Amino acid sequence: MTNAPHPDDRQFTPINCAIITISDTRTTETDTGGQLASQLIGNAGHKVKLYKILPDEPEQIIALLSEIAAQDSIQAVILSGGTGIAPRDRTYEALSGLLEKVLPGFGELFRSLSYAEIGSRAISSRSIAGTYRQMMIFALPGSRGAVELGLTKIILPELPHLIKQLQL
Repeated sequence: MTNAPHPDDRQFTPINCAIITISDTRTTETDTGGQLASQLIGNAGHKVKLYKILPDEPEQIIALLSEIAAQDSIQAVILSGGTGIAPRDRTYEALSGLLEKVLPGFGELFRSLSYAEIGSRAISSRSIAGTYRQMMIFALPGSRGAVELGLTKIILPELPHLIKQLQL
């Protein structure tokens, strides 16, 4: 048996990302979660090609994701906000009907890691991830801590592998 390198051990390739903050109140100055996401993605060697703040309106979320997919330049989208259970939290509803393949393990793992940090309040997170038109889509809660946890512990470590899987 040869010791061939695993496909994920090949040369690093930067991934083009979009960051979308879902909020009715945040601005570019107050969006600390979006700012942190940009920083973490850049520090990992990937590129932020789009940053936008949208209100939690499912139609606008779906329209923007369709527009991004049509451009064929973004490989991963990280959304933050709108994943709770408040009446205005509707990101999950927008994505659950849009995603072609859902990765249930993402939400499960995120809630498990969140539980270790914030306790039982983690049950209110409706984080979700999946594929849409050859892109990876990840939805995280809007807090800075949730963005950091999701990106550093799950998304950034797995992103190259997931993107390679989409390209098979």
